Amino acid sequence: MTARPATDEPAPPRRAGLRRCAGPAAVAAVAASGAALLFVRDPHRPGAYGLCPFHALTGLWCPGCGGMRAAHDLLHGDLSASLSSNVFVAPLVVVLAVAWVRWVPRRWRGGNERMIVVGPVSTALVLGALAAFTVLRNTPWGSGLAPG
Repeated sequence: MTARPATDEPAPPRRAGLRRCAGPAAVAAVAASGAALLFVRDPHRPGAYGLCPFHALTGLWCPGCGGMRAAHDLLHGDLSASLSSNVFVAPLVVVLAVAWVRWVPRRWRGGNERMIVVGPVSTALVLGALAAFTVLRNTPWGSGLAPG
């Protein structure tokens, strides 16, 4: 009878859980790095992060225009300024934070699913809302939704 090499033995549960949480840890590290950069470098200054190609080519606001300014304002605790730059950023941050918090224990227990899985109906609703938002913010009636 021969002994099995140590590498064939299953990892202890704690080490296995840590290994499975590498994805959530990477997502948290990227999010924290982006937040730190947005916290210290103000996107309200023209050209601070370059330009939006869609806005530069068309003169219209895309659904993401003002998103970095909104995130910067949110990081500095100014919710009203954040909402005036891009109304979708604050709810998106909440959804992503909740999804991440729910994702970590599932991965720890051995699940292999993604952080967010969006069905076709939800996808259609979000894309429809973004399209309506884009059209509205580029009209005189919705000019208050345009970043300023």
